[in-house]
Parts: sequence; C-alpha cells; structure tokens
Amino acid sequence: MPAPKLHFDFPHTWAARILSVPPLIAPVRSFVYPQAIAGEEDALARGALLIDIQPEGSGNFLATCALGFAEIGALNGVWSCPRPQELCAVAGGYAYIIDTKSPATSSHINLRPVVEVHAAPSTRVLLFVGFHAIAAWGEQGLAWQTLRLSWEGLTISGISADTVHGQAWDMPRDQEVAFEVNLQTGQHKGGSAPK
Repeated sequence: MPAPKLHFDFPHTWAARILSVPPLIAPVRSFVYPQAIAGEEDALARGALLIDIQPEGSGNFLATCALGFAEIGALNGVWSCPRPQELCAVAGGYAYIIDTKSPATSSHINLRPVVEVHAAPSTRVLLFVGFHAIAAWGEQGLAWQTLRLSWEGLTISGISADTVHGQAWDMPRDQEVAFEVNLQTGQHKGGSAPK
C-alpha cells in the first residue's frame, strides 16, 4: 500500500504528521473515529490511520481513524479543508472531517468508499468521488451530493473554475459516457445510472 500523504490545497491552522505506529508516549488527548456510527462498532479491527495533529494555539492530539476497507489500493491520506481549522482524513476509503479546535466534533462523509479527493479552491469545496456519486464539503459543511452518476465507476477528467468534468460507466451500452457537475450546486448533466 502506498504511504499516506499530506495534501495542502487550502490554508489551514494545524500541522499534522501521519504515524506508521502508535507513539510510545501518547498525547494527553486522543480521539477515535468514526464516532457512534451504526454498523461500525468493530471498524478498528480492520486497522487505522494514525495522525498526530497540532492545532494552532493548543496542544496536540492523536486521531485514530478506522479503515473503511483494508484492501491494498484503498485511499489513505490527509487533506486541508475550505474551513482552516478542519482536517480531512481518508482511511481505507472512509472520509472523516475533524474540527481540530474541537476534535470531539467530526463528520463522516457518506460515500463509501471515497476513491478520490480533489480540491476546488475556486469554489472553496473539497470533492469526494465515490463509485456512483460525488460529494462536496465547503466552509459550512456538506455543500451537496450529486444524484447517482454511474452504474459503477467514475473518472474525473478535469476541474474548471465552476465545473467537474468526467466519465461514467454505462452498463447497458458497455461504454463510458461524459458528465459535468456544477461546483456551486451539485447539479449534473450527462452520466449514466440505473433508472
């Protein structure tokens, strides 16, 4: 599995370090994600992404983010968010938004798995791409989620100032079809999905 990376596309008020093993001396504060999600009671059994997070102006804490999927190739990493105090951790395709000033507060992106993350700084959203849909996280939280765009599989081919361009798989025709998503509204044109 490739080593998880840090991605800084938005200004942020925290520092983070991805750990390969738990620290010998744990920080005073430690948080486990997901928090109280039905069906995820044993999520940590799959493994976890460990992140040492240092918020601006306060002490560091350890974030233990349960892997959604333990398969090789599942997405892992840390991204800055449109809101400077928030951090996005993707662990085995599960995306967590952590408020570094109040780490007991977190959100779990509903797409499972998240297979790609893209920043769209022009519209101040972080994009999460799943197998069927795209979701956008902005300064006020979840900005939008598209309707189903594909039978199974999306490819993002580009992001312009206000549009995501991509290809969606159309099972009946066994071919890729183009789609566009408005970055402000999440409305789309094109694509293919079961009716």
